[in-house]
Amino acid sequence: MDPLEIARWQFGITTVYHFMMVPLTLGLGAVVAGLYIAYIRTGKHEYKRLTKFWSKLYLINFIMGVVTGLVQEFQFGMAWSEYSRFVGDVFGAPLAMEGLLAFFIESTFLGLFIFGWDKLKPSLHAACLTLAVAASWLSAFFIIVANSWMQHPVGVEMIDGRPVMTDVVAVLTNSTAIAAYTHAIFGALQVAGGFMVGIAWYKLWRRRRDGIDTIGQDGKVIIGERAEGAQDKTDFKVWFTSLRLGAIVGLVAFVGTAFTGHHQAQLMIEQQPMKMAAAEAACHDGTAFSLLSVGSLGAQDCDQLTTVVEIPGLLSFLAYNNFDTDVAGINSLIPVYEETYGTHLPNNPELYGERAGQKIDYLPLMEVTYYGFRGMITLGGISALSFLYVLWVTRKKGEGTVPEAKWISYLAIAGILAPFGANATGWIFTEMGRQPFIVAPNLEGNPAVMMFTAAAVSPGVSGYEILFSLITLGLIYGALMVVEIYLLAKYVKAGVVAAMPELVEDEHESDDQNKGNDVLAFAY
Repeated sequence: MDPLEIARWQFGITTVYHFMMVPLTLGLGAVVAGLYIAYIRTGKHEYKRLTKFWSKLYLINFIMGVVTGLVQEFQFGMAWSEYSRFVGDVFGAPLAMEGLLAFFIESTFLGLFIFGWDKLKPSLHAACLTLAVAASWLSAFFIIVANSWMQHPVGVEMIDGRPVMTDVVAVLTNSTAIAAYTHAIFGALQVAGGFMVGIAWYKLWRRRRDGIDTIGQDGKVIIGERAEGAQDKTDFKVWFTSLRLGAIVGLVAFVGTAFTGHHQAQLMIEQQPMKMAAAEAACHDGTAFSLLSVGSLGAQDCDQLTTVVEIPGLLSFLAYNNFDTDVAGINSLIPVYEETYGTHLPNNPELYGERAGQKIDYLPLMEVTYYGFRGMITLGGISALSFLYVLWVTRKKGEGTVPEAKWISYLAIAGILAPFGANATGWIFTEMGRQPFIVAPNLEGNPAVMMFTAAAVSPGVSGYEILFSLITLGLIYGALMVVEIYLLAKYVKAGVVAAMPELVEDEHESDDQNKGNDVLAFAY
């Protein structure tokens, strides 16, 4: 049983699972902070309801993100000790700043926000949330700095076979990190937009289905009221505002991801040309972008691939902002990699195990890179179209609301997953496209600053031991997924009153009943 393959599956599964919480935390937190500031500036009660409701879901997701994220750093020591030894001097600084600075600020001010309702001045309370969100964005930056160094190592010297950081500024301002960070932030905002749109659409549809809101003969929505669950006219404004705000945030974020993604593609072709060639299944030099290639991508054999649909010049535009400069293909790149980094792994069984001396395959798994790249673009585009549709449907103030069709409501709920999927497939493509390197070489730097994935796994850990931890973590993460979905569904179904029980609270309720309204009641 190969410990390397199992260790890669373990880290991949747990990381992708954890990453599903990260963009929602980053994006939704920023939106909630903006809503709170809007409430303070305008005094409109609907903004308070918006802040209370969306912050409830934000906190559920944040807590689950913390729980699932704890495992990530432990895996460096459990299954990837050789990798940790190699990158430790470089990773120490950004990871320490993430944990001791960013996360400390984030957790401190988030605690003040959670327990500060009606105890702190509203402006100070909103500042606590804003600082917590800003710290979460800073935390994401330090993590991406560490990851981007693996994609494009800079600011180091090789001493005794290990990279030692000599320029922290170069590491923190790595061009790969800046591009990846801005792309990730826009992706997170797109996730938040899709999350808000799906939930708000469902709540507005429920109001129509339950007969609270109706459509008059003139086509305008007649906003109704129902005492049960505080489903009044302000409740309608909450969901209508959430719907349009989510669509606007998501659409702006999509434009941001498109521009930053274009910049990333140009850096990728410069820094990791094989990754882009694999993403295109481009065996030969050319200018065309493949929309569809058929054949056996999994065979890793260019002779078995045929491009069916392509856009001439688009690949050149992505790479060089023109339409006629050839982009290097797989067959041209492999000899360059072999000449620079060797044709076979070093014959060192202690470090490489059974792979010692084997021929190196510099071509990443094309099935993952090809479809992952297209999955990211397609899912992002689908969510953008849904945002445009929402803005069109609700374009007329005082008239717009969601259609009555049930299937569209279900589609809106399912649409929440599209930006999540775009983020996940994008990261899978980014990481898998780096293979066979765990630290990809800087083509313009010292060729010794690189590490093959085959050399990174812990030598003293067996495949069965890693398999046991994979199964255990998988079961735990599966249980956590059920808990999170249950909690989110529970509080979405309850609506604003889940976060503001005072809207329906009977003044004669007992103390025991009031305890159930504690702001952190969902956590225990």
